[in-house]
Amino acid sequence: MKGLFVTIEGPEGSGKTTLIQSLLPYFEQKEKKVMATREPGGIAISEDIRTILHKQEYTMMEARTEALLYAAARRQHLVEKVMPALNEDYLVLCDRFIDSSLAYQGYARGLGMDKVFEINRFATEDCMPSLTIYLDIEPEVGLARIAKDAGREVNRLDMEDISFHKRVREGYLQVVERFSDRIVLVNADQPMEKLIEEVIQVIEDKLL
Repeated sequence: MKGLFVTIEGPEGSGKTTLIQSLLPYFEQKEKKVMATREPGGIAISEDIRTILHKQEYTMMEARTEALLYAAARRQHLVEKVMPALNEDYLVLCDRFIDSSLAYQGYARGLGMDKVFEINRFATEDCMPSLTIYLDIEPEVGLARIAKDAGREVNRLDMEDISFHKRVREGYLQVVERFSDRIVLVNADQPMEKLIEEVIQVIEDKLL
C-alpha cells in the first residue's frame, strides 16, 4: 500500500462531509493525487446497501444485521475503490470507516466493541487508516445543525433519540483512547474555516 488512507469520523452533524469537500480541492492544488469517498457507499453495491441501512421505515433492523451490512458495504468499497487508489499512491479521504461501526454498533447498540472489531477485521483483512480525524461535538449541537440543513435527507439513524446519540459520542471517545496512535480528536464546534485549517495542519504534520 503506497498511498495514504485518511478517514474522517464523527457523530451526526459534525461536519464530516463539508470538511472533505473542502480538503479535496486543497490537496489537488498541492498537486497531490487525492480521492474523496464515503461509507457506506462510494460504489454501486455499497450505495445500495446504504439505501437499505438508511431507510426510515426499517426501524425493525436488528443490531447484528446492521453491523453485518455495514461490514459488507465496507468490504466491497475497500477492495473495489480504496485499495486500488492506495496502490496508485493516492491520498484517500474517506467519510467514515471502521471506527463508526465501533461507536455506533459496538457501543451505542451494545454489541460490544471487541465483537464488532473482529467482524470488521475479517471484512477489511486488517487494513487500517494511516490517520483518522475524529470531529468531536455535543449531540445536541450536531442534531441542531442537521435540523437546519434543509438539503439533508433525514435517515434512520438521525431519527434515534438523544440518548442513542449520546452513547455514540461516548463510544467514539473510547475509540479515540483505544487507538490514540492513529486518531486525532478535533473540536468540531467551531467555524468551518478554522476547522478546515486545523485538520489540514494535522494531515500535513502527520503524513505529508
